[in-house]
Amino acid sequence: MTIIKKADFIDSIEEALQYISYYHPLDFVKALEKAYNAEQSQAAKDAIAQILINSRMSAEGKRPICQDTGIVTCFVKIGMNVQWDSDMTVQEMVDEGTRRAYSSTTNPLRLSVVADPAGARKNTKTNAPAVVHIDMVPGDKVEVMIAAKGGGSENKTKMVMLNPSDDVAAWVEKMVPVMGAGWCPPGMLGIGIGGTAEKAAVMAKEALMDPVDIHELMEKGAETTEEKLRLDIFDRVNKLGIGAQGLGGLTTILDVKIKTAPTHAASKPVCIIPNCAATRHVHFHLDGTGPADLTPPKLEDWPEVTWEVGENVRRVNVDELKKADVSDWKAGETVLLSGKILTGRDAAHKRIQDMLANGEDFPVDFKDRFIYYVGPVDAVGDEVVGPAGPTTSTRMDKFSDMMLEQAGLMGMIGKADRGEATVESIKKNKAVYLMAVGGAAYLVAKAIKAARTVAFADLGMEAIYEFDVVDMPVTVAVDSEGNNLHKTGPEIWKLKIAEMNK
Repeated sequence: MTIIKKADFIDSIEEALQYISYYHPLDFVKALEKAYNAEQSQAAKDAIAQILINSRMSAEGKRPICQDTGIVTCFVKIGMNVQWDSDMTVQEMVDEGTRRAYSSTTNPLRLSVVADPAGARKNTKTNAPAVVHIDMVPGDKVEVMIAAKGGGSENKTKMVMLNPSDDVAAWVEKMVPVMGAGWCPPGMLGIGIGGTAEKAAVMAKEALMDPVDIHELMEKGAETTEEKLRLDIFDRVNKLGIGAQGLGGLTTILDVKIKTAPTHAASKPVCIIPNCAATRHVHFHLDGTGPADLTPPKLEDWPEVTWEVGENVRRVNVDELKKADVSDWKAGETVLLSGKILTGRDAAHKRIQDMLANGEDFPVDFKDRFIYYVGPVDAVGDEVVGPAGPTTSTRMDKFSDMMLEQAGLMGMIGKADRGEATVESIKKNKAVYLMAVGGAAYLVAKAIKAARTVAFADLGMEAIYEFDVVDMPVTVAVDSEGNNLHKTGPEIWKLKIAEMNK
């Protein structure tokens, strides 16, 4: 009989969550490197380069890969011959480890979990509770697989009840373009097939805990139904040409993971859950001899990748710009921003909307300013701000008319694509939408030289800040004429890939 002590389990959870906040799994890093070397789309190659550079910087600095440090998902498989030396449940111990990890003084992680999800949505201030799945299995050990799942990728989950004769690969091929780029490709697809609706979703999430090995499967050759389906979906999705960050390119996904379970004869439940470019998970065992021993990877395991802006880069001081000045910026162009920009996310936009409805004024002057969709990690040491990568811009689409027409914004900065109505609003108001690379939060933060809260301080990471930036790299995703890089890029590369495969 193995005895697992409460302290060992909680310490292991805490250490694991800190570990995955700044260490990518090396199999994922190697897959990104392979994609980088193969990529022919310059925009996509530049995006992957920034992700890889950010990954190494995070490993060196022990600071979060992404500002969205996620909601904790934990799979705990408990051997039947295990006994607990604990006065807490497994859920309570995971939650305590989560609380400790996210409140670290040396590497604080962003608190993103809210209670009362259909109502007040108040932050729990601990990032707990975690989502915990417990299985009893044969043996005398405890196996733990733990991940921190960002909202941008989690929000792109798709679920369907197919007919038994329907083609799963065809459905996935249809769904991935609908997901847009808010899940920060290139990443992985976890797919659960069978069981019941909730079983398919849990299997899809657990599948994402497996290592990247699609190229080894290609060399070995598919033998099982699941292996054949993995290769089929991998091929179909990458032929879509969506590419890194949705800019168009050869690699949209790095791997496909599938788990299946027996199901009702009348049913074929299927769930897709994507993992983003900030894939974070670790796997460990406890055998009663102490807490988990997580060996840090070596920095030489990261590829030596550099990223330099091209000769045609546009350097601008946003403090001196007027809206007319952005009219000649073109979709696909790289811009380095310097000067003062404002920030704001979902909660700030909603509060502004409510204030206007009540006859109040805007909390700050947005006229001829840029707003950056970000919720940064708290700063430590001499940092002015913690990792501060972009959040998914589509969540702010319903506020775009208000911010462009009434507030007078010159432009917006975020990640991924915008809806058609927002693109039209950008065109109508002669504004621009700029894209920063999702999954490069620590790298982006280095361009921020000063930060101060200017409104809604009670919203924490969702407050409105003013950032003073120097050479912050962005790409013009939608220009003032309504040209949309997230539409044209994938269209062009889908055709190019089809030509390559003739």
